[in-house]
Parts: sequence; structure tokens; C-alpha cells
Amino acid sequence: MDKTVRRYYQQKQKQKEIEQELSELRSDILAYLAAQEASELEIGSHKVKIVLQERKEYDDNKLFEALPDPELWRLLSKPDTSKIASLLKLNVITEDRLKDTFATKTVRLLQVDKK
Repeated sequence: MDKTVRRYYQQKQKQKEIEQELSELRSDILAYLAAQEASELEIGSHKVKIVLQERKEYDDNKLFEALPDPELWRLLSKPDTSKIASLLKLNVITEDRLKDTFATKTVRLLQVDKK
């Protein structure tokens, strides 16, 4: 078991290093695209594209006030966008009830594909 735990620790360290490098590379690529004033480019054998995605960030207090049943709040425990989306899809709550409980945030996702 010691070997397994040691291996797990090593892999987690590698994961942190890889995530840090990916973050730096992503920043470099986004800066390059911004300098080129482009949201999509072909660079070598890869196609690089920025995809905009909107995410909702819920306000805890407003959401708590908007939920009709304290049991629903207990199920959420904290705002979880995917759980809230599921409750909306199942018609347990309505979009109208939640209209003032969140702010929409636009996120830039980097997509790199091989040509």
C-alpha cells in the first residue's frame, strides 16, 4: 500500500505541474490571439478558437428567498448550476422564479483541434 500511496502522490504532483503549464500555455495562446485581434486562427497543423460561454453565478440569499420549499434549498446546500438546471428541466421550479437570483458571466474557453 505504501507504494500505491507514493505513486498517487507523485501523480498528483505531476497533475499540478501539468495544470500549471496548461494555464501558462493557455494564457500565451489567448494573448497571441488578442494581439492578432482574432478569435480563430490556424497555426501550423492546429486550429485555435475562442469559444464564449455564458455561466450563471447565483446569489445565495436571493436564491434562498426564491425557492418555494426549504427542502429544495437543503437539496442544493449551495448553488450548484447543474442541480438548479435539473430542477428547472423537471419543472420543480421555474426560470421566472429565479430571474433575479443570478448574474450571467461570459467565459472564454480555448479550443485547440488538429486540422
